[in-house]
Parts: sequence; C-alpha cells; structure tokens
Amino acid sequence: MSKDLKNPPIDRIDGRLKVTGGANYFADFNLPGMAYCVLVGSEIGRGTITSLDTKKAQGAPGVLGVFTHQNMPPIPGWNAPVGGEADGPPPRPREEQYRILSSPKIFFDGQPIAIVVADTFERATYAASLVKATYNKQTARTDLQKHVAEGIAPKGAEGGNYSRGKADAYQTAPVTLEANYIIPIEVHNPMELHGILAHWTGDKQLMIYAKTQGVNATQNAMAQAFKIDPKNIHVHTEFMGGGFGMGLRTWPQETAVVAIAKKIGRPLKLVVNRSQMFTLVGHRPYTVQTIQMGADKDGKLVSIAHAATAETARYEDFTEATVNMTKFMYACPNVSTRYRLVRLDRSVPIWMRGPGEATGAFALESAMDEMAHKLNLDPIEFRLRNYSETDPEHNRPYSSKHLREAYQRGADAIGWTNRKAQPLSQREGDWQIGYGMSTGVFSAFRWEASARALLKADGSLTVQSAVTDIGPGTGTALTMIAHNVLGVPINRIKVEYGDTSLPKAPTQGGSAIISAVGSAVFDACTAIKQALVELASKDGGPLAGRQAEELTLTDGVLSVEKEPAKKVAVNELMRTNNLTVIDKTKDSKGGPEQAKYSMYSFSVHFVQVRVNPLTGVVRVTKAVSVADSGRIVSPKTAASQMIGGVAGGIGMALTEEALIDHRFGRFVNNNLADYHVAVNADVPAIETITIDKPDPIINPMGAKGMGEIALIGFAAAVANAVFNATGQRVRDLPITPDKVMQKLV
Repeated sequence: MSKDLKNPPIDRIDGRLKVTGGANYFADFNLPGMAYCVLVGSEIGRGTITSLDTKKAQGAPGVLGVFTHQNMPPIPGWNAPVGGEADGPPPRPREEQYRILSSPKIFFDGQPIAIVVADTFERATYAASLVKATYNKQTARTDLQKHVAEGIAPKGAEGGNYSRGKADAYQTAPVTLEANYIIPIEVHNPMELHGILAHWTGDKQLMIYAKTQGVNATQNAMAQAFKIDPKNIHVHTEFMGGGFGMGLRTWPQETAVVAIAKKIGRPLKLVVNRSQMFTLVGHRPYTVQTIQMGADKDGKLVSIAHAATAETARYEDFTEATVNMTKFMYACPNVSTRYRLVRLDRSVPIWMRGPGEATGAFALESAMDEMAHKLNLDPIEFRLRNYSETDPEHNRPYSSKHLREAYQRGADAIGWTNRKAQPLSQREGDWQIGYGMSTGVFSAFRWEASARALLKADGSLTVQSAVTDIGPGTGTALTMIAHNVLGVPINRIKVEYGDTSLPKAPTQGGSAIISAVGSAVFDACTAIKQALVELASKDGGPLAGRQAEELTLTDGVLSVEKEPAKKVAVNELMRTNNLTVIDKTKDSKGGPEQAKYSMYSFSVHFVQVRVNPLTGVVRVTKAVSVADSGRIVSPKTAASQMIGGVAGGIGMALTEEALIDHRFGRFVNNNLADYHVAVNADVPAIETITIDKPDPIINPMGAKGMGEIALIGFAAAVANAVFNATGQRVRDLPITPDKVMQKLV
C-alpha cells in the first residue's frame, strides 16, 4: 500500500451499507402497481419460428400479457439498419438484423422469443413455462475452430493490420518461436443478475432503475430508442453488484421492457435468471492467437507477428484490442499484427475486464517466457533487454513509466531468486514447485466529466456526480480527492452518485473514472478553495494581502502555512460573509498536451504454483501483483482492486470456460455449479504493491487507472509458472488437470 501520509487508508464509504443490507440495488426497488416479466428463450441456435402457442400462458393466473414478434409494441428508434457507421462495418441486410421480438428469425440459442408479464414474479415464471414453439431448424455454426479460415477483417480503429519494419522478419532470426494460444468463452457471472425496472410517469417521462455501468449512457440509449428528450429520462443506479463489462451497453431486452411497460401502463421489472446471463449480456469471445517471434542470440527481439481470430455474432460485429499490446510493449524493430472476426450463430460478445488486452497478454507474455527459455535467459532479464523507453508504435514518450522498478519490487517480494531456471528442478513432497511472471498494460484515459461540490457553513461537504460505482470503491476515492483538496474531515464528506439528475459522467469502464470524474471533483473543490482564499485575503479579510499559495486548508481552518497562528475557521469566514453554502460545478477534460504522450498503466504479476504430477492439480500458492498506475488516491480500495484482479486471473488461468455442445449450439455449463470461478480455496494470500509515483501529464492528481491491469497478464504468469514446475507448456486456457496430465504422460 501507499506510504503517503496524505492518503491514509480509509474504509469504503459504502461498506457498512453493503454488509448490513442497506444498499439498494436495482432489483430492490418496488413501485406501486409493479408487474414482473420473464423471458422465454429459443430452444434452437438457428432457424425460424413456425408457430407459437401462447394461449395457456395468456390464460394463466395473474398474466397481464404475452408479447412475441406478433404483438411486440413498436420501438421508434429501431427502424435504422444495424451497422453502416462511418468507422464501422457495412449495414447488414434486414434479414440479418437482431431486433428483439421483431421477427421469427432465430440467431442464437436462448434468444428471447416471448416476454410474459404477470402481477407476480412467480406467476410470470409459471406462465413462461407454458409458452410452446415449433421451429424450422437450421444447423448452427458455433465452433470457431472449424471456421477460423473464414475470418474477415473488421473496419474501424480496432482490428485490421498493423506493421512496422519487415513483415515475417522472425523467419531469419537466429532463435525463433511459433505457437498458438487459445482463450475460451468466459462469462461475467457477477453476483447481481442483469435486469431493469421501467416506469413511465407520463407519455414522454420515463424513470428507470437498471443494472448499468453508465446512467448517462442508458439515458441516451433510451432517448434514441423512444425518440424522446434525454432530459425526460431519469436513470438511477447507485449500487451495482459487479459489472465486469456486461453493463457497458443497453441490451435489447432492456429496451423491450421499457416498450412493454408503456404498453401495459404499469411499472415493469425484469431480472434474468443465471442461465440467461450466459446468452443475453455478452461474454469474453473465444479467441485463437498465433505468435511468431524471433530474437538474436543476445536476447534482443528481432520480430514479433501476432495474429488473432475471434468470434462475433452473425447479426453484429464486436471487436476488441486483442493485438494492441504487441504493437508497443517491447522495443522491437519488426512488428506486425492481424485481427480477424468469424461470424457465428452466437449472441454477441462484449468487453470483459481487461478487454482484449487480457486475451492478447496471455499469448504475448506466454511467448516471451517461451523465448526466454529458448535463450537460456531469466524471463525478467529478457524483458529488460527489450524494454521500450519510448512508445515504438507512435514514436513518442510515455507520460510516465516505472516498470523497471515494478519488476524489481515484485521479484523481491515473491522470492524470485528461489526460482530454478531449469523446469522440474524444485519439489516439495508430492508437489512440483514453479515460479512465473508476466507484464500487463492498459491505456490510461481521461474522459470528459462534470462534478459539483457544495461546502456548507457547518463545515460539511457534498460531492455529486452521475457516475456509477460498480464496486471498485469510486465513491471512496472521490471522497479522498475532496479531502486532500479541501481538508474537510472524511466523516464530514458525502458523495452522491449513480443518478442522471447529477452532473454528467462517463460510463464506469476502461479504468478511467478516477482520472475523469476525479479530475472534475478536484477542479470543483479547488474552485471552492479559491473562493475561500479570496474571501479571507480580500481587503478587510482576516488574512488580507496573503496569496493563495501561502495558505493551507486543514480540518475546516484556513491558515498561513508558515505562520499557523494566523488563521480563520471556514464556518466563521462564511458566516461573516453571509454565506450558507459555496456551490461549484466544474467540467473537466484533458488538454492538448496529452496528445504528445502515450499514457498507459502497467502491472507485473508474479506467482508461485504447486503442481501434483500424479493428478495434474495446479495450486497457486503465492501471488504478488505490482501496479505502476500513477499516484494512488485511495490505498485501501486500490489494494482491493489488485486482489480482485488476482482472483479473477486465477479463475481465467485455471477454471473458467463456458462450454458449448456444438450439435445444438447450446451451453452445457450455464450455471455456477458447472462454470467454475475461483473460490476461497483457490486463492492464496495476495501481496499488492503500488509504485505510487504521480503521472505529471494525465490529470491534476497524477492518478492512472488500475482496474484492468489487475487482471491483464496474470493468466500468463500462471501458465509460465506451470511450465517452470513441470516442463510442460499449456497454451489453451484454462489449465485444467486433464491438460496437465496429457502433457505429463
């Protein structure tokens, strides 16, 4: 944790509410006259509905309506074709567009074919079981491996081809490597299920409680869909029980619920079930990658070629930054990347924590370990020999980079000197011991945001922003920023967030919220401080003639820093000036100087594993994660972010895999019993280290994002440790006992 005394660790401001049940999530809200709806999913993966029998469902007790493609209320904004944006894929033919309950066309297994509405959830669930359909079934394409050769180049910023230097220069390098790496489908599976509560309070007045990572984004999406002024749509999401990326868009079923709520004239709530979480809210796409790498005998990289092919839906293209890390991570003169999509009969993927980079880092960082072994070099030493002092992709400096220090501190903490270079060299009892490490990186963004700060005469401070706190402790971090600027005691600061009635904020994602919203809070609080300074230093004021830089504000007292006896209490200053509140709202965004730099957060992950050669069981017994993410605003929640990333990384490396029976195009483990996430027994004590050096460019706090780098690269560290323990390289995740045994036999 940070040793900065200005930022002592504090408990989460919402911690007590969450552990006592006082925090209200979207499904906790109930409105008078509220109805409930349940989705009925398709039983085929591709084809058309030939008949729908809804009579029994319509006649069931408490049923208010059964909505299908035959009677779905119109959604005005859904008339435009899918795709066709200036930087996106071409428009799809109308028969290939997925508009929920708009046609008998089936694009994926589990696609909603009916929405049953009743006066209770139980009645809606029972009535949904009575809906029967027959289909004209077609063969569903769901196996990416069988269709890799059909990949197409996406349009837009992500994907396509990138090249510098010579293509395929690795072929003439003294030492070469070519290997394939596979990431399976991974599903978000947060504790809180997806859903929405919609209530039309007027013909063009809408109130929404939703599971969304951005209330303003949901507001705009609904305004576009229903062609009404965004100001007439009120979206509330104060608490969210895990997002991981599934809440980064407004899903079709949410829009359908809003339309049906208007039709029935009652508030309407949808909470999907666990199996529907696998099909209706996105997932990390199945991705096949090839790394071709060459180096000279001194351990200098000559060339890297990185190709990735990922799944997308037949009805919508989804792209992510899978190959981007390879373009700049290491100083290499010849680099080429290629990204392709294969359209399958599957629901569309979505960004999942560490989007793209987590997938790409597994391949790149595994390959770096493999090459280091071929060169007989320590994996850290190999990376240091190819350290990029400046960004080789854009040929510009980094705003800050302290990765060398991160390597050293992490190596010291894990006991890297205990690692044996030769695999199969360490054994304790029945277990082979291995050590592995890897690097992670993610872009450090600063988006535009607004915030309001209100300092009252009683010394209390209220900070407001529409931002949704999806769990990383955003409210706590904003509290710390306000405290550091104004010196108001932590227990006198209240943060209000997660509501469109508050100043606009970007969607919680991309590890950018503290940089964006935190900067707006910093600016608003700084404006309040400036107002206080002007009041105190004006002619006749208690600190007349003093300059702002001479004054300090601590615990509600404004004083001269070098003459602390000269001071004035803030409440007295406001009272004498007849002020009950100082109210400042600020818009904040990065300046043009940011275009001169490449801004990234970096991480280094170290693990120790034990592998049982008789059973193939892998245990992560020690984990150290080091974050180089600028100034640490809130040390305790920052450490929590890194711990969460390690837990997710262990799941990614060892257990998580959504399996499809390709005969039917259907998941076979769409539940938390069979889809294995890491549990307490899988996760060791985790040591987190932060470099905690401010970035001088990105924002006034010097803070960069941490959420994504907590996971990116971790799976490769585990795979590398398994190789060190066993001498066997597993390149397709997860590293399950059967794969380890197959390699050992």
